[in-house]
Amino acid sequence: MSIKRIEQGVRMSGAVVHGDTVYLSGQVGEGETVKEQCEYALREVDRLLAAAGSDKSKILQTLIYLSDMSYFAEMNAVWEAWVDPANTPARATSEAKLAAPKYKVEFTVTAAI
Repeated sequence: MSIKRIEQGVRMSGAVVHGDTVYLSGQVGEGETVKEQCEYALREVDRLLAAAGSDKSKILQTLIYLSDMSYFAEMNAVWEAWVDPANTPARATSEAKLAAPKYKVEFTVTAAI
């Protein structure tokens, strides 16, 4: 089975397709608020899924990392407005120290093609 790398860099790829599955790298967002960062990151998820030949209706699993669990409700409001309500994926949310202090949220997505 072939492996296709999308937006490959020296450290990582934006997405990797293996067979009928696409794995996205963790997506973070720009902005000051959790809402802004979530909206930005989820637009990137949409863009990378499209580049792989998929879309949010085919997401199998999403792992969400928050720099502080106090952001949970704000993140969920953005998530619920974005996610395909007929095709909600398996999902987990954890608190974690993210790559840079400015980041409040990160989404890691696995989807079918």
